[in-house]
Amino acid sequence: MDQTLAERVREVQSVDADAFAQQAAQDAEVVKSLLREGAFDNHRSVVGMEYEFYAAADGRWAENEATDGTLMRVPRRLFDLIDFEKELGLHNAEMTTSPQPFNSYGMAAQAAEIRSHLQNARDCTKAEGMRLVSDGIWTIPPAGETAREYLTDSVVDDGVRVAVNMSDAVRYHAMSNSGAFDPPLTVDAPNVDIESDTVMPESLITSIQPHYQMSRAADLPRHHTYALRVAGPLLALGVNAPFFPPDLYENGVDPETIFDEAYMEHRILVFESVLNTDGAEKVAFPSDLDTVEEAVDRIAGDDVVVPIPTDDEDGDRFDDQFPTFRAKHGTYWRWVRPVFGGSTRSDANARIEFRPLPGQPTVKDTVSFLAAFAGLMQQLPRHGHPVADLDWDDAESNFYDAMRAGLDADLNWITTHGEPTTDLDELYDDLLANASAGLQSAGCSEAAAEEYLAPLRYRVENRVTPASWKLDRARERYDDGESFADAVQNTKREYVHQQRETLLQGAFQHWE
Repeated sequence: MDQTLAERVREVQSVDADAFAQQAAQDAEVVKSLLREGAFDNHRSVVGMEYEFYAAADGRWAENEATDGTLMRVPRRLFDLIDFEKELGLHNAEMTTSPQPFNSYGMAAQAAEIRSHLQNARDCTKAEGMRLVSDGIWTIPPAGETAREYLTDSVVDDGVRVAVNMSDAVRYHAMSNSGAFDPPLTVDAPNVDIESDTVMPESLITSIQPHYQMSRAADLPRHHTYALRVAGPLLALGVNAPFFPPDLYENGVDPETIFDEAYMEHRILVFESVLNTDGAEKVAFPSDLDTVEEAVDRIAGDDVVVPIPTDDEDGDRFDDQFPTFRAKHGTYWRWVRPVFGGSTRSDANARIEFRPLPGQPTVKDTVSFLAAFAGLMQQLPRHGHPVADLDWDDAESNFYDAMRAGLDADLNWITTHGEPTTDLDELYDDLLANASAGLQSAGCSEAAAEEYLAPLRYRVENRVTPASWKLDRARERYDDGESFADAVQNTKREYVHQQRETLLQGAFQHWE
């Protein structure tokens, strides 16, 4: 008989955390041995993408706008039909693209696969009166519920706290019931007030996560260094989460204060404040790496909060040689994350997972970030770009300033010619020129490379991001007499309506 969710959570709780950590350390030695054998080396670079969505009502069956754009729970049977994966909340769905060689055909394949999966998902979800939304934070709760109710509703089943609207992912429920995450869990963001007995508030956020697999695993630390240096500038271009659901703000706070103090990318704070604890900083801007072995040791030595049990018997996958290390990686959250894995020896790889970016308005915008990140990872290490010498403290400052201010952030950069600059145009001229050069060295034509990057150049030239678009629209609505809640939620409806027409073939730069 299948175990209940509560039984599965108790199974996790019964795992000896010290023994789990010791086994992870032993597995890490296996990984390092395989690294020395060259098992993670390949003759080519590879790109891939994780792409998260939330479901919202499409409004077709509504008598008025009351349910248009409201959050919806995704029926579990739909996941097999749309070939998406479950994520934290019942409203979430995640697409993972097939890894492709980083060349002109691989980039085209990534874009085509995303569009193909999304078209199929649209066809399947249409009958349910829902659409999948690419965004940073949802702000319209399900019809008839407040966001606070949706995020905090929980029950105790046989001594286990279960979030009612969380999927049956055991590790998240186990976190809510572990001593490391003592309730109440809070979101530390300007003017926001929410407490929860579970990690469910993390389901507010959705992201895109480009992956870049380098051909030689030993090169991972150098790529990691550059990924940290480009994290702030790319985040500043991609910010898309200036608002929370209106009922999560503190009682009595003035709307003008919310507008003035809003961060452009609140996802960063949600992820960090919900999943970090006093004793374990699980989500962070990581420090530089000196060796690839150090990356392995960091994962193995990371604080244990959920010791997921693993099958002791040998599996058929290549990475079943280090199952506890692989399980440990599942709770190793860093904004730039090294990954070691592969189902077979020929597929074994070391890669960089780039996690700062929220969901974007259109597929073209999403692919633009994948292209930019892959192009930079191809170009900067190969040519020894001087930005590697940017002080780590400046890279971290870039990241959090981009979170707060988007393209109004104070960003530090070092150009190809070795010149420090804080001029935004100089920074992005250099960054995007190098991204283009990396795409071209991978086999893209100059025209194709520039087409991939055009959505990002538009944002720089016009000093506009999805977050600033939302902030400006909501402020205009409020100034025109709408309540703060209506201004935020009607702006989200406008976002969803614009996306409906442009998601697959349009671009954010064409939004009115």
